[in-house]
Amino acid sequence: MASEQRSPTALPALGKSAQNVLNQMDALRTEDVRWREGRAFSLAYFAGSEVQTLAEDAYKRCAGDNALNTAAFPSLRRMQSDVLDYASIWLGAKEGSAGYFTSGGTESILMALKASRDQFAQDRGVSRPNVVMPTSAHAAFAKAGAYFGIEIRRTPVKSDWRADVDAMGEAIDENTIMVACSAPHYPQGVIDDVPAVAALAQRFGINCHVDACMGGVSLAYLERLGRKLPAWNFSVPGVTSMSVDLHKFGYTSKGASVIMYADKRTRSFQGFITDDWLGGMYASSGMLGTKSGGPIAAAWAVMNHLGDNGYEALTQRALNATTRLAQHLRQHPSLQLRAEPDALLLSFGAKDPQQLNVFAIADLLWTKGWYVDRQTPPDSLHCTVNAVHDQVIDLFLSDLDWAAETALQSGTTGDVGQYGTMQ
Repeated sequence: MASEQRSPTALPALGKSAQNVLNQMDALRTEDVRWREGRAFSLAYFAGSEVQTLAEDAYKRCAGDNALNTAAFPSLRRMQSDVLDYASIWLGAKEGSAGYFTSGGTESILMALKASRDQFAQDRGVSRPNVVMPTSAHAAFAKAGAYFGIEIRRTPVKSDWRADVDAMGEAIDENTIMVACSAPHYPQGVIDDVPAVAALAQRFGINCHVDACMGGVSLAYLERLGRKLPAWNFSVPGVTSMSVDLHKFGYTSKGASVIMYADKRTRSFQGFITDDWLGGMYASSGMLGTKSGGPIAAAWAVMNHLGDNGYEALTQRALNATTRLAQHLRQHPSLQLRAEPDALLLSFGAKDPQQLNVFAIADLLWTKGWYVDRQTPPDSLHCTVNAVHDQVIDLFLSDLDWAAETALQSGTTGDVGQYGTMQ
């Protein structure tokens, strides 16, 4: 379908008052999902008004500061260093590990692959690199491959949706620079067999990246709450890098993630340095050059405000809601879990896809103000459950039952939708 043609909107000839602009902005946002009310099971995370206000206030204080050069903003250097230290503990990083603050999980994954590409080009002369991973690994890996000229080799998952480690081993060759897995992966919310994947990396002398963007915060606290989890972090021999998003279950402002390496040498291949221009030495750790200090300040403020006890309490609330949702789906007459969730996200589909279209359920839920992700294959709905959902989960389950029964009786189909948009 051809894209809609439209005339560009002209800049106002006369500027508007600040209040007028804000009023216009509020009017534009009236149809946005009300995530602060727990209506979004994707995209946004809410730990309460106090935390959100703190994050926004901290962000505003440093929004105009430029983290490209922290020599001019030593406060950002200190806050960034503290945040990396906090995250390293969650990830079980050992002495000698090192990382960088990034704009999000996508940039963290991009940087991990870029670093491996450059490392193996230097150390082994690999000129046609490939990375091996299961089909469940995040789309950001494919984006990294497209950006950096790395072949992405995807292998099947097993019946439990976890990586087929034997299939991954068969896909490795002399040009493989990395194997990757997830803790947990996004589509079905299960943790891959990290020790087995990392053992592959050790066997072939290559890197192993664990994408813990979804679980890097919550898994650490789920373990403290007594949840039995498989080994998933730097405690596993052979894991060379990990990614964790702070703007997910860290409840910080958007634009906050960490890429952590097991050692400084591996990290050294991430950065970019040049003096081949008339402006002097230029160095950058990631994709961005100029970057706002806002996300760094918000992350530092929220993490210090919540502390260990705050994160444990928020994780408990999210776990309560996840448990309620999973239990409801296990007993549902028309719906079924795709997998038992290891963390705080899950997906579900129709027991009989010929009779019930789950995307029609998503459409109906949206009429009630609920936003859930849609994914395929197989046709599924996906819920990322965070602390705010503990207070609305019963209402959601009631509306879910209504939507499922309505879609079943009507036989309608819904829009497949998409996880990300490009406009």
